[in-house]
Amino acid sequence: MERIENKVKNQMKELNNVDYPDFDQMWSSIQQDELKVAGGEPVVLRPRKRKRFALVAGLSVALMATPVYAALNYDWSSMLSHREGIQSALEQGLGQTIEQSVTKEGVTLTVHTAFIDENRTVVLYSLKPETSQDVTDIDFKLIGLKDSKGNFIEGNNRYKWNKDLGEFQGYFETDWVGEGQTTDVEFIMENIQFIGNKKQSISYNPNDSNTQVLPIQKDGIDSVTLQSFEQAEGKVLLKSETKLTDPEMQNRHIDFEAINDVDKSIKKAESFSFSFHDERTNTSQIYKSDTLREEGTKFQLSYDHILETKENTWSINMNLSKKQMENGSFKQVLDIPMDNVPGGTKIHEMKVTPTQVRLKITQEDYYTLPFREYQLDVGGTLLNGYLMGKGQEELRFEVVGLDAASLANQPITLVAKHRIDGFYGDENDKPIHLTDISEKHQTATSSIAGYPISWTYYLKDNNLYVETLSSDPTFGGVERTYYLDGKEQNLGKPEYALMGAYGDNGSNKSMDVYENFDKKELDIYIYSYGINKPNEELRIPLKSGK
Repeated sequence: MERIENKVKNQMKELNNVDYPDFDQMWSSIQQDELKVAGGEPVVLRPRKRKRFALVAGLSVALMATPVYAALNYDWSSMLSHREGIQSALEQGLGQTIEQSVTKEGVTLTVHTAFIDENRTVVLYSLKPETSQDVTDIDFKLIGLKDSKGNFIEGNNRYKWNKDLGEFQGYFETDWVGEGQTTDVEFIMENIQFIGNKKQSISYNPNDSNTQVLPIQKDGIDSVTLQSFEQAEGKVLLKSETKLTDPEMQNRHIDFEAINDVDKSIKKAESFSFSFHDERTNTSQIYKSDTLREEGTKFQLSYDHILETKENTWSINMNLSKKQMENGSFKQVLDIPMDNVPGGTKIHEMKVTPTQVRLKITQEDYYTLPFREYQLDVGGTLLNGYLMGKGQEELRFEVVGLDAASLANQPITLVAKHRIDGFYGDENDKPIHLTDISEKHQTATSSIAGYPISWTYYLKDNNLYVETLSSDPTFGGVERTYYLDGKEQNLGKPEYALMGAYGDNGSNKSMDVYENFDKKELDIYIYSYGINKPNEELRIPLKSGK
């Protein structure tokens, strides 16, 4: 899971004025002596050129001591796979080189590079622990930025363990960009927790269809309850509920695992859902029945636990400047209607910086944008995008594969693909009447908006389970059901939704549960459903080229 926490601190203002060396000329001269520093290849030493080699070697040492060189040679490509605009800017030599470190209690925080423009502020950092323990994750009581007035600035924090370097690489990203051309900020981390993974064997019996409660009673976990549900095509749904004694465990990863006879995790047949509630976590996952019940299969609970907490504060002060990122930055008011999207939806504004393009969406009435994929076609170059926000929608596109300055002169078109529309059912629609409700699986059929729906319902542990499925793949699925208690709607609790977001993962199956159910008959209604249109595409020209 990605933790939403961050912090920054920086110094050495003089580094902001470091001249960038002519790297093309340097590489040319270095390669003539077959010295390839950046690639990590061994140096080829020729005796008759020792004098020249000494000169080149001295140059390479000087370069390695230069912060800008260090920033360029620190590999961020894996870490920035979802922030390609930052990676692209880094490769172009953009961004402020920081390369400042602070070490406390054997933990070294280094801020390598920072980016600030009119769209966002991004800090690239590493965190190196001096520990022999098997650390798999980290967490913080506090991580973020502080402005010059001491105001705390939240943002998104993402990190990844680099095994070769023995450190975490991360980035902190916030929409805060400060006022004026320059701003003083502090990157700050407090109370770093180093987290490891534990595995606890459990005596689950996959051949027993009854609910099984298995005690754990350690590391903040009380017990795990497992329920199995037979599915079509030789599959089984396993629902696990983990009861906690330590509320902090709600923020930890807890997973039920099936292990084969060579201690390898058995692959799940389909994706699973995860949720957490008061003092418990729930997972629902699909396995193939034969592999789950194969002789030698074992079961375990895998969970995170705190190895060590460093109660201290790490911070680095920085003076950030937008000047370097001004080239290619511009803002343009558009107010272009989005055809066939309800709510008076318009593309109000386009804001372009060297790392990212943002389209601000305005609406008269709130309506979720119905498309799952977004791209910007910039003179034939496609930038992939994603939707951010609820109620204040914004489409964001990472700038990669082109010079941001060229966006001012290129034709730009928004491309939206894979439409999925959500609808609310009407309580005046004819309900589905469930009869003779018992532990026996029973079926019924109905339709909505012309789409056929098959219903399967049954009791298990005094709870009513209602499954829905449509044979028409363009039907996105029933998102939720309800029944009327007088005039009040009693909504079912979604147990899992294989349909993902209205069937965009290829399945429109879903399941609702009604707890402590004691009726023999029931009229049930569709509360909401979706219609999936994977081939629908919308193209909206935003600006013409020059």
